[in-house]
Amino acid sequence: MTQTPRSTNPRSTTPRSTRTPPRRVHRLLAVALAVVAISAVIAALCYQLPRSSSSFSSHASLSAPRRGGHGGALGEADGVVPDGVTVFDDTVPAVAKLDPDLLKALRRAAADAGGDGLEFRVNSGWRSVAYQNRLLGEAVAKYGSEAEAARWVATAATSPHVSGDAVDIGPSDATAWLSEHGAAYGLCRIYRNEPWHYELRPEAVDHGCPHMYADPTQDPRMQK
Repeated sequence: MTQTPRSTNPRSTTPRSTRTPPRRVHRLLAVALAVVAISAVIAALCYQLPRSSSSFSSHASLSAPRRGGHGGALGEADGVVPDGVTVFDDTVPAVAKLDPDLLKALRRAAADAGGDGLEFRVNSGWRSVAYQNRLLGEAVAKYGSEAEAARWVATAATSPHVSGDAVDIGPSDATAWLSEHGAAYGLCRIYRNEPWHYELRPEAVDHGCPHMYADPTQDPRMQK
């Protein structure tokens, strides 16, 4: 019986199907590198996207000015509010310099809300002109234009905080309580984009709070 001679070609010992052509390897590497590059670009763009104004908490970031630096230091005498201040803290200027009728209504509401286990904390109340100017400057830097900043921070000439006629209340459960019960005390939310901002509207006790403005730029008082 004649035997078929074995091939002397060393390539015959490796099945063709188990080998990856060099060109295919190069293509796979190119695709992998492209995916990595695209992912890096997407991550960089997402990092640079501006935060939603709904977290304003944006406002919270503007409510405590930086100490020192350009413009000098600001403190409690200008209306800066330390942590944990309530509507009953008479020694804090931001509270003590509020309009007396506004403060009285706030304390009545806070006493009643206390029965539900809630506490009204003051995030911002009365402010000095210097404080308001600082906040406005920071808002312009944050939002990129005076027009956009005006949706969140008024000028010193128009701000009800400077006149002592506005207060920013927290935390969220306290503002939710005020949203439901505030009218009975004459306390009204003025702007839809600022659920923390309350002012006194005595007529609300009998007639309910007036229609809210979308933001301060819609308020005629801000057009002075």
